[in-house]
Amino acid sequence: MVEDLSKIRNIGISAHIDSGKTTLTERILYYTQRIHAIHDVKGKDGVGATMDFMELEKERGITIQSAATHCTWADHPINIIDTPGHVDFTIEVERALRVLDGAILVLCSVGGVQSQSVTVDRQMVRYRVPRLAFINKCDRTGADPFRVVRQLKEKLNHNAVPLQVPVGLEGDHEGVIDLIAMQAVRFEGDHGSVVTRTEIPAELMDLAMKHREEMLDAVSLYSDELTEAILEERVTEDLIHAAVRAGTLSLQITPVLMGSAYKNKGVQPLLDAVCRYLPSPMDKSNEALDLDRDEAKVDLFNAPDLPLVMLAFKLEVGRYGQLTYVRLYQGTLRKGDTIVNVRSGKKTKVGRLIRMHADQMEEIESAGAGQIVALFGVDCVSGDTFTDGRVHYTMTSMHVPTPVISLALKPRDKKAEINMSKALARFTKEDPTFRIIMDEETGETIICGMGELHLDVYVERMKREYQSDVETGMPKVAYRETITRRSDFNYTHKKQTGGAGQYGRIAGYIEPYPDGDFQFVNQITGGAIPTEFIPSCEKGFQACLSKGSMAAYPIVGTRVVINDGASHSVDSSDLAFQQAAIGAFREAYAKAGPILMEPLMRVVVETPSEFQGMVLGTLNQRRGMIVSSSEDAAFSTIEAEVPLAEMFGYSTVLRSTTQGKAEFTMEFARYSPVPRGIAEEIVRKAQEEQKLQRK
Repeated sequence: MVEDLSKIRNIGISAHIDSGKTTLTERILYYTQRIHAIHDVKGKDGVGATMDFMELEKERGITIQSAATHCTWADHPINIIDTPGHVDFTIEVERALRVLDGAILVLCSVGGVQSQSVTVDRQMVRYRVPRLAFINKCDRTGADPFRVVRQLKEKLNHNAVPLQVPVGLEGDHEGVIDLIAMQAVRFEGDHGSVVTRTEIPAELMDLAMKHREEMLDAVSLYSDELTEAILEERVTEDLIHAAVRAGTLSLQITPVLMGSAYKNKGVQPLLDAVCRYLPSPMDKSNEALDLDRDEAKVDLFNAPDLPLVMLAFKLEVGRYGQLTYVRLYQGTLRKGDTIVNVRSGKKTKVGRLIRMHADQMEEIESAGAGQIVALFGVDCVSGDTFTDGRVHYTMTSMHVPTPVISLALKPRDKKAEINMSKALARFTKEDPTFRIIMDEETGETIICGMGELHLDVYVERMKREYQSDVETGMPKVAYRETITRRSDFNYTHKKQTGGAGQYGRIAGYIEPYPDGDFQFVNQITGGAIPTEFIPSCEKGFQACLSKGSMAAYPIVGTRVVINDGASHSVDSSDLAFQQAAIGAFREAYAKAGPILMEPLMRVVVETPSEFQGMVLGTLNQRRGMIVSSSEDAAFSTIEAEVPLAEMFGYSTVLRSTTQGKAEFTMEFARYSPVPRGIAEEIVRKAQEEQKLQRK
């Protein structure tokens, strides 16, 4: 257990996909001597990067799960979480930022501020996470780090302050100029391990002086001492470092560093900046809710002797059972301690306490506040709070985005069905954005997630990890049928089979009922139908509602009124009046102008204003009706009602239309009539399916 909490750094590395997060993490691990050989994300040696340990990650060259590791730089223990860049795995970033103290926002010097950069930045703002920006890939053709700095200011509203300028760009990228020490920094030797500091080349001195002046102007706002020193021309490096740290911790400035992780340039100064500017656990205030005092807020302190409070923020189920990642906010956790799950009240003994390095585990005896560790054999869900039983606190949970896309699953055989159930149970426990719906109407298992890649990865994992052979298909839309006009009925059910027969006559009408799904009204007078048979009539009418005659979808919005009838002293029975009601309904329904209804979804799209016209176009193409549109600074919010049948695949279309910068949410609004041409096609397909089922 580390005693000096002020030296611990819990950081996340987040960015848009393909900005070089995992490559940067690989270099950090190499320079801190956690690993002794560097492997590429899409390496030809077949090994792959340390943090991408899943087979799917190695094959696709992307990060799917966030991975934790730890290392030490300049006597500072650093816990690192490498997060995915793809928007489909946004929950991995969300839960990492919930427990981290600081972050590195990685940006591509060519791509600049991209879609997921915007999303990740919103998440950092949500959890008030101080961050550094690292402009990567300065060796690429078209690299322009100063354009990226402008985008940080304009698109993300950051007070971006470059602490470095590059020495050469594209193929000539050699290193960086440190604007604080006013030295040229180059990276030589094997894998850039030897850092050399020399005088600034004469041709770059004017550029360096210009940016140093701008940097001093920006950071002096956060230190009166530095302001005085500038006026008296006695500026020291320590004064600048203190001012940058103060501005960073208050979320007022974002220090910007530059380099090329792949070419081993700029990583060591970035590690220095992490230790100098990002917060330790002691610099962050954390709160819990006291359940014994009506959820009153309580401050948590990084003290080892106070009652234990920790948050489970990520679960993984591996070959040794469930692995639970926890962040300690207060107290000390030791091997053999008993901990209490605040949500369930369940007590668990800590058998194994582990520090993670990607998929490798290191046993430890104890951990203190500010640490991120993992436990085995703890039954919980993501977001649970644990204590030692002395307090009844709970941490506030993380923001979980709503799933926006769904897919139907069908196992090929009984074995696949059993394995699919095991896989789904595990995945829903691990990932709060992955959900399962059992559709009672269609009998399908429907999985819901954040995007097509998200669901594709889970289906692939089912096949590989659980040997569950499943077929995927579009889920069926839950259409409904209803009537548009009044229709009278007068139906007699008569059946003679020798002995007592069946007899019942029902008269009345059906009409549209916009206030609900079904209403039964009894207007019988004079005992035309005996009272004991009235419930049988209602039961018969309700039996007809499960399948309409158009396309076998449930019937809604119908009122049935009975006002006359007849019975027989011997042949009338419950069954006879049920059958009479069924016959009467079918007779009237065909003449009542039946139509098909479809679910309309309330869709809210948030998009940069530059894409507003294109987003409106995508919604109009999907038979969407625009309800409202508002603009706020650089973002537009569009609300529309769109048929669910038209929303499948929309997340992919929206992403490609807006360069991945827009987000949308979707929820059920109401049912609405289907246009005639589309309804005819739906009915035709439904009738064909019924014919196939009968065969």
